[in-house]
Order: sequence, then C-alpha cells, then structure tokens
Amino acid sequence: MQFLERWFRIRESGSTVRREVLGGLTTFMTMAYIIFVQPLVLGAAGMDVGAVMTATCVAGALACFIMAWLANYPIALAPGMGTNVFFAYTVVTLMGFSWQQALGATFFSGCLFLLLSLVGVREAVIQAIPANLRSAIAVGIGLLIAVVGMEWSGLVVDHPATLVALGDLGHPATLLSLLGLVVTISLLARGRHFAILVGILVSLVVGAASGLVPFEGVVGQVPSLRPTLLQLDLSALWTVEMLPVVFVFFLLDLFDTVGTLTGVSQEAGFMQPDGTLPRARQALTADALGTIVGSLLGTSTVTSYVESAAGISVGARTGLANVVTGALFLAALFFSPLLQAVGGGIQTSGLTLYPVIAPALIVVGCLLTSSIRHIDWKTSDEAFPAFMTVITMPLTFSITEGLAFGFISYTLLKLVRGKVREVSPLIGISAILLLLRYVLL
Repeated sequence: MQFLERWFRIRESGSTVRREVLGGLTTFMTMAYIIFVQPLVLGAAGMDVGAVMTATCVAGALACFIMAWLANYPIALAPGMGTNVFFAYTVVTLMGFSWQQALGATFFSGCLFLLLSLVGVREAVIQAIPANLRSAIAVGIGLLIAVVGMEWSGLVVDHPATLVALGDLGHPATLLSLLGLVVTISLLARGRHFAILVGILVSLVVGAASGLVPFEGVVGQVPSLRPTLLQLDLSALWTVEMLPVVFVFFLLDLFDTVGTLTGVSQEAGFMQPDGTLPRARQALTADALGTIVGSLLGTSTVTSYVESAAGISVGARTGLANVVTGALFLAALFFSPLLQAVGGGIQTSGLTLYPVIAPALIVVGCLLTSSIRHIDWKTSDEAFPAFMTVITMPLTFSITEGLAFGFISYTLLKLVRGKVREVSPLIGISAILLLLRYVLL
C-alpha cells in the first residue's frame, strides 16, 4: 500500500485505493463494448476478427499503463469509435487502400501526434481553449454519452419524421435498463460511490438469470495476434491519395483527444483556474504512444475515452484506476465469454441494445452536464459558441464536430465584434483548419 501511495499520490489526490479500484473497474465495464465492436468494424475491412480483438485488448492495456505511468490520470484509452469506421469504410472500402496501408497511415499519424505532443503543440491547444468552451465541451460530452445510453437502452429510437422518438418501454431489454438506472440513481442519491458499478452488476445478474443476456461461460481461448502483428504497409504514405487520409486521422484524433481530456478533466477538477491541465503533455504523449503501439499490433487509432468519466464519478483520481482498467483489458483476453455478456448487444427489430451498460452511460451523462453552470450565458459571443458546442456533439454523435462548430463560431463572433485579440492564435488556426476540413472533405 505504501508503494501505491508513493507512486500514485492517492491521498494527496483526495482518493483511496478502494475508490481507485472501483473506478478502474467501472471505467472498464462501461468501455468493454469496444472489445467486441472493434473486431466487427475492422473485420469489414478484411482483417482477422480474432487478431483485432487481441490487438484491441493489448493496445488498450498498454496505453492505460502508459497514461498511469506518465500522467497519473484515471483516463483510460483504447481504439476509438469514429476513426475505426473511417479506417474500415472510407479508407479501405471506398478509397480502395488495403487494411495494411490503412495501418501504415495510422502509424504515421501516431508518430506525428507524438512529435506534436513532445513539443507542446497539442498541450497548447488545450490551454488555449476559453473557459466557457471548456465547460461547454464537458456538457456536450455528457449529453453525447447520455444520448448513447438512451439509445442503447431502447428508451430512444429513430423516427422517420422527427428523427428520434420514445422507444418501447415494455421491451424486456428496456425494462432491464430501467431497473439498472433506478438502482444506480437510488444509490447515488444516498451518496454511494459504487452506485454505477452496482447498477451494472444488478443488470448483468438479472439479465443472465432471465435469459435476456446471453451467458456462455466465463473462460475462453485467446485469439492469435499473428494475422495482424506488424502487418502495416508504409508504401502508400507518399502518394497524393493518402495525404488527406493522414490529415483526417490527424484531425480526428487531435480534437477527439483534446475534447475528451478537456471535458473529463474539467469535471474531475484536474483543470487549473488559469485553464491549464497539469501533466497535459504526458497525457497526450500517452495517447500518441497508444496509437503507435496499436498500429503495430493491428488496430486503428487509440484515443482517450469519455467513458473514463464513469470511473471518475465513483471517485477515481489517479493512475491506479488506469492500471486496474489496463489489467482488466488483459484479463479480458481470457474471459471473453463473460465480457460478451456485459458488453454484448441484444438484437431486436433492427436495433442493437446494450441494456447492461446503458444505465451507466445515462448517469455519467447527467453528472458531466453539471458544468453548464460555469458558462456565461449573458454574453452572446461567449454563449453562442458554447451552445453550438453543446448541441452539436450529441446531435452529430461526434466530439470533433462539436469542437469544430464551437471553435469556428467563437472565432467568427469575436471577429465580428472587433474582439479578435481575445482569440488565441491556436484557436484561430484550429478554426481555419476545421473550416477547411468541411470545405475540402
């Protein structure tokens, strides 16, 4: 225990070993779905599904360990959603590159991320974000997570006229999610730090006992990594066609990571009053190294996960929680059937529901939106960019798009009002690059 205290400064961070372990476990259970979603997505690009699953677990574990070691933050990492879809369906399926060449582009972008992190460019982007936009990012991420939870529970479904509508509240999967939600919020109301974890476990037990959640055992065979290990192809990097691919990989990871780190850190209290994030360079370096390692193993861009907010909400404040999360990623290699029950989906009427995880995402979304009280709603050139950030993230299902609309509108309104000096050079440059992204791509 003394070693853990000395290495992670747990008491100094206002936490305990118990909270860190619960936080790491909670974070893992809310992001365990990527272990099963990632192979399905990259499998569409022709990659070996079993190898991708192993690469996802190993890359996620190593990235979590690196984050714990370098930055001492409970912010977990794994291959990200969004970049994996771009990897499989745009770069490989539509543009015709091989998955090996797509891995090469991922590797190169990771090296670029690492260089920019070491010289402080990505850290400077975080520090340059105005206070109102930082709070808006946290709120937008909260709404995005909550919307995902609402959809995964079946509480919200698509509708041809209104885009979304209330789902079937009598569906067994939705009822299971409602049970988990009631248990979680009831425990939160009583001040229990383990509320989210208990909600997940109750949903799992009831779902398995009722036969709703498939349960096929606990231990399974570890898939071989050989089909994807070191299979990246760098030969296409120097072609004109590959340049926009690397550029998009760069933008997606840059703003996804910046948005996640800023939003989660704002809610966790890691951000300083002057807007700086201690050890931001180390955190961004861990993110970049995760992408490099992931591409070598055979998976797409590794990034910081907003689901880390779930672990933070139960008290995690140090890298020890990340060590727990990383260890569970490695353990998942041997317990894939059990994790399939936790993160596996239930097919119904063309939908895929995740009733065990959904309640946790809804509650975490609620907790993150509390930052809305810090936004200055009385000043139009501060309020509107914050609003665009908040509303765009959940409606587009993208942190990057929320940042883009926020940065662009912030820069434009400051320019219109003659306050261009209030716009930091990095925010202005980022706004121009993001605007060009829409124009050119």
